[in-house]
Amino acid sequence: MKEVKVGKITVGKMHPPVLIAGPCVIESLDLLLSTGERIRELAGRYGFPFILKSSFEKANRTSKDSYRGPGLAVGLEHLSKARSELGVPVLTDIHLPSQAERAAKVVDCLQIPAFLSRQTELIEVAAATGLPINIKKGQFMAPASMHHAVDKAQSAGSGGVMVTERGTMFGYGDLIVDMRSLAIMSDFEVPVIFDATHSLQKPGSGTRTGGDRRFIKPLARAAAATGAVDGIFLEVHPNPQGALSDADSQLPLEELASLLEQLRQVFDAVGRGSSPGSGANP
Repeated sequence: MKEVKVGKITVGKMHPPVLIAGPCVIESLDLLLSTGERIRELAGRYGFPFILKSSFEKANRTSKDSYRGPGLAVGLEHLSKARSELGVPVLTDIHLPSQAERAAKVVDCLQIPAFLSRQTELIEVAAATGLPINIKKGQFMAPASMHHAVDKAQSAGSGGVMVTERGTMFGYGDLIVDMRSLAIMSDFEVPVIFDATHSLQKPGSGTRTGGDRRFIKPLARAAAATGAVDGIFLEVHPNPQGALSDADSQLPLEELASLLEQLRQVFDAVGRGSSPGSGANP
């Protein structure tokens, strides 16, 4: 098993499962900091090492009028401040090879979005920064095919590779999760993350991507119960209905504590985890 170091956090089978969480896209510095601070507090309470996630830009939007984020310069400035003030590692996604080097100077992990998981140049340039890479499995890909993306990143010199399951396209307007994917991708000997919020999206719902947040908790619990995941990915917002992106699929911040408590119990039952209140972030 090839462990991955994200800041001071080690992700892998011999370590407590991590929580990768934050608002889908940066809406403001204040929202990023306040949400990140609360997630950090709850993650520590329930023994989850915490990696803050948010996007400076969302390139894959349903409508041309959809909010895309503050952009590279302002977004990276906000992520840098959050990293410093909260004292946690930061993960963000990139969409173009030209973004990799600048983002790598600010964050601790670069993420390859699901729609771009076959883009060889993007993966190689991201990996060449030396940072760890989190590659989302494309909605159109079989889990076994993700080993090609892992090989690309490892060959290009990345500081480690993680793969994330986020559902498979079913019909024209829904995603489903095949829990076998988690076990299949764990055979790659890299950490496997489960994205519980993007996995319940309903693409192509009018002028924006829809979703059904009722399924966040059961899907997250089910993934933890497989014993094959090394972390849970959640997009979290204090007011999802008013969110500027992924309004239907983000977890309300007020519900995070109950979910983490449940996940702690499930992970403990399958032999993964640390003690609640242990202060998971160094």
